Amino acid sequence: MTTLYGIPNCSTVKKARLWLTEHQIDYTFHDFKKQGIDAGTLSDWVARIGLVKLINRQGTTWRKLSDVEKARADSVEGAITLLIEQPSLIKRPVLITGQHAGVGFSEASYTEEFGQ
Repeated sequence: MTTLYGIPNCSTVKKARLWLTEHQIDYTFHDFKKQGIDAGTLSDWVARIGLVKLINRQGTTWRKLSDVEKARADSVEGAITLLIEQPSLIKRPVLITGQHAGVGFSEASYTEEFGQ
């Protein structure tokens, strides 16, 4: 089962979705702004991907946070709570396949993952 997590209007998510569709990869799309994201899923992602890669510290949402809110991201528990409250802080897209978990999109990495 392949699941792509993201926000539909994100340009990188659009590229990933298009690539998956063009390569006839069966996947489920999870809009974490509309459908939300739970602590268990985020804990799994932190374990598999890492907190540093998972949090988008370059985006507008991060820059709008207070220093106190940003400091919450220094601990796993605080970061998970922050990501639940502000899903736009999650780097996009997150791709989960059998054993693979990754963030972002590149044709090369998707080609490697799916053997295309």
